[in-house]
Amino acid sequence: MQERIKVENLYKIFGKNPLEVLDKIKAGATSDQIFKESGHVVAVADVSFSVMEGEIFVVMGLSGSGKSTLIRCLNRLLDATSGKVIIDGEDIQTVDSERLRQIRRTKMAMVFQHFGLFPHRTVEGNAEYGLKVQGIPEEERREKALKALELVGLKEWADRPLSNLSGGMQQRVGLARALATEADILLMDEAFSALDPLIRRDMQDELLNLEREMQKTIVFITHDLSEALKLGDRIAVMKSGRIVQIGTPEEIVSNPETDYVANFTQDVNRGTVLTASSLMEPAEALFLKRDSVRTAMVRMRSLDRNELYVVDPKRHPVGIVSDKEIAVAINKKQNKRNTEHC
Repeated sequence: MQERIKVENLYKIFGKNPLEVLDKIKAGATSDQIFKESGHVVAVADVSFSVMEGEIFVVMGLSGSGKSTLIRCLNRLLDATSGKVIIDGEDIQTVDSERLRQIRRTKMAMVFQHFGLFPHRTVEGNAEYGLKVQGIPEEERREKALKALELVGLKEWADRPLSNLSGGMQQRVGLARALATEADILLMDEAFSALDPLIRRDMQDELLNLEREMQKTIVFITHDLSEALKLGDRIAVMKSGRIVQIGTPEEIVSNPETDYVANFTQDVNRGTVLTASSLMEPAEALFLKRDSVRTAMVRMRSLDRNELYVVDPKRHPVGIVSDKEIAVAINKKQNKRNTEHC
């Protein structure tokens, strides 16, 4: 898979002299010490991770952990104090303003917690807004907006006022606006947290369905562990501006690396995140024309099994052999030897 986003040693410090504070935190000072001494806030500290093409990468943490600041550094709504944000091999921290606008218009789209919609526009007018900013001709942008609205189930609402829509439907419009730009990367900041629980669950399902169909690369911010476990291919857990663990949902729940992560996940039902691979045992096999009957018998006894797969030299399955069949083969071979000796 192709790497779409790479973040290297990223820092974001709020205050009058962030570079001076940067040296102190790199020397070992804590965020609390820095705040008490200078009033500077270390929102993101030495964060590194990669996001692969077609992956939903969830950043999870409590309020104040730095996750929303982090996502705003990914599209440079906030300039980082130090570090790199590399999008498709290009560090957006170093590009000029014109190139940055181009990257935002063509590569990335953002979905906010509070929708960011325009109440005076129609549903379709909101969905096409990003395209209008890009200067796309009216007929083309309407076509793309309607296609995006169809994806989220709102095409028939295209000409309705935004005020006719419920909160969940308005969030779908926000998602459609991001999809209409045809950007490969979606940045979603607490996108569903303002919704009622049932609507939120529906939107989570909708996002997973869209992801299966469109294979976008998504960075999703949330404070909700259940949401993170449901949506994430991988999850990064943040605390005090730092990432304390990155892993699959199963790894985060089954093998927490810190007490903080363990406390976060202690009440999670492990059955909801276990995958088939975690329950499977490695497939033992015999090689056709290489392993002898005697080898098969010894292997079965050592593994305490009564059947084994048989594979060809390229490890393609060609059949199954049982202990009974092996016993018959050994008896035949023994009888043949006895006959030859008579």
